[in-house]
Amino acid sequence: MTKKIMLGNEAFARGAWEAGVKVVSSYPGTPSTEVTESAAKYDEMYVEWAPNEKVGVEVAMGASLGGVRALSCMKHVGLNVAADPFYTAAYTGVTGGMVVLVADDNGCHSSQNEQDSRYHGRAAGVPVIEPSDAQECKDFIKLAYDISEKYDTVVLMRSNTRVSHSRGIVELSERIEKEEIPYEKNMSKYVAMPAMARKLHVAQEKRLADITADSSVLGLNRVDKGDGKIGIITSGICYQYVKEALPEVSVLKLGLVNPISKKEIEDFAGTVENLYIIEEGNAFLEEQIRAMGIKVAGGKDMFTIQGEYSANMIRKAFGRDLPESAVESVDDAPGRPPLLCAGCPHKGLFYVLSKLKTTVLGDIGCYTLAALPPTSAMDTTLCMGASITMAHGFEKATGSSENTVAVLGDSTFFHSGITGLINMSYNESKGTVIILDNRITGMTGHQDNPASGRNAKGEMAPAVNIEALVKACGVKNVRVVDPLDVKKVEEVLKEEIYRDELSVVITRRPCALIVKQSNIPCEVTDKCKNCRLCMKVGCPAIELKDGKPFIASDRCVGCGLCMNVCPFDAIKSTGKENR
Repeated sequence: MTKKIMLGNEAFARGAWEAGVKVVSSYPGTPSTEVTESAAKYDEMYVEWAPNEKVGVEVAMGASLGGVRALSCMKHVGLNVAADPFYTAAYTGVTGGMVVLVADDNGCHSSQNEQDSRYHGRAAGVPVIEPSDAQECKDFIKLAYDISEKYDTVVLMRSNTRVSHSRGIVELSERIEKEEIPYEKNMSKYVAMPAMARKLHVAQEKRLADITADSSVLGLNRVDKGDGKIGIITSGICYQYVKEALPEVSVLKLGLVNPISKKEIEDFAGTVENLYIIEEGNAFLEEQIRAMGIKVAGGKDMFTIQGEYSANMIRKAFGRDLPESAVESVDDAPGRPPLLCAGCPHKGLFYVLSKLKTTVLGDIGCYTLAALPPTSAMDTTLCMGASITMAHGFEKATGSSENTVAVLGDSTFFHSGITGLINMSYNESKGTVIILDNRITGMTGHQDNPASGRNAKGEMAPAVNIEALVKACGVKNVRVVDPLDVKKVEEVLKEEIYRDELSVVITRRPCALIVKQSNIPCEVTDKCKNCRLCMKVGCPAIELKDGKPFIASDRCVGCGLCMNVCPFDAIKSTGKENR
């Protein structure tokens, strides 16, 4: 049997391949992104980046209708975007197996909120499966397809940052090609109009009841017998923490976290003196178990609903000694504020926006970091695409759009910005929208998008023309500018942010990490007047040394932004390449 060390996300992709999945449609979102990137390496699967998660789920449902196994992956906030098709697919059921994989971000490592996606599964009425390590990521997604087809249901596979981004040893198997199921017209199943939907809801409830009755034989739950004094019900990554912190206790490990079986819980509770529930996020399991009338000695009264847990947190809660090497807090560690990369094309734009004291309705992407000093050039970040619609609402509320802009990236524009721009045009907004076109989806690790000219497998693909699309939305005033040319950016913005009609400015320059930079660093000369304007661009290569700006040559990529900003011509290229 071949074994390989894999990320949890790589194992998910391997499991999908082994299960005979034919179609994968996803939108990148940390911590889920590597599932789809890894899936793209398997030739037997068609893999694509969809413009957003709603599209991804709909594509996967279409593939399921066509009789093959399908997968759609996203992060927790992406499931909100996909909720519309997801909830109705829970009614209709499937033809080929259908799995929606969602990765939660406990602790907000790369997200604007924490969210417990188990509630989506419970509200939609679909089974929710949660693995604890890389091996289970592979095994459980294969089981998920069997469950999907056996019970005629979409399955929600829930991961989180630690499961998705931890590595483990995985036993590999061969791919099993599933015979495609011929399409048959079935209006009563797939046309979710009211008369059909009421009947579909009844069928959905029966599926859940059947799954609940069979939960003990599905191969997802198990009991680790201990001394019987303490019994813990847990799932996902918390299982690993419990086993490390309290190896002697009895554990009911739930791989199927929705629905849960009262009989399984009661049987386990009857074998222990005191029952505890340990779960990251909300009291999802605890609330249901307490509602069953089962006595629980401790749960969220011992732990927080916020952030991530750890073995030491559990040890401490149960009064156990911590290891001598344990670190309880890193609050005293030196701070390292996040900054946009050296050479990042967004820096020039935000330098100008800060200089003009512009009100900036922001969005989700690398550029969200521009909200931090030294530029402090972003006023809001709500969700994907909200920059445009919030700017429109702001203008309607205040009666003015002067010196106010919406800022979002190219991938975010395709994800959720187009409809907002149409709304601005249709409702005669006078605002300015800035689309930061860096030719890639940067924040999640450089995935291609509809404007990049390549697909998920790296093959050449048609590229959407952003200018033409913007004009088709009804925008007459469209400008394109190089964001590192700060003088031109300032000139264009001064014209557009006071224009008495809707306008779009596209700042276009590839991400510094996908296009090789000059590698010839800049340096500060003796012309420097110590005005420190160069430091206001927030470049990680520029620092203070002996009270004056200094450019660290090993971090400088020679983009020239600092030279464009300096009013005294005190910065020049060294002419020598970094080694």
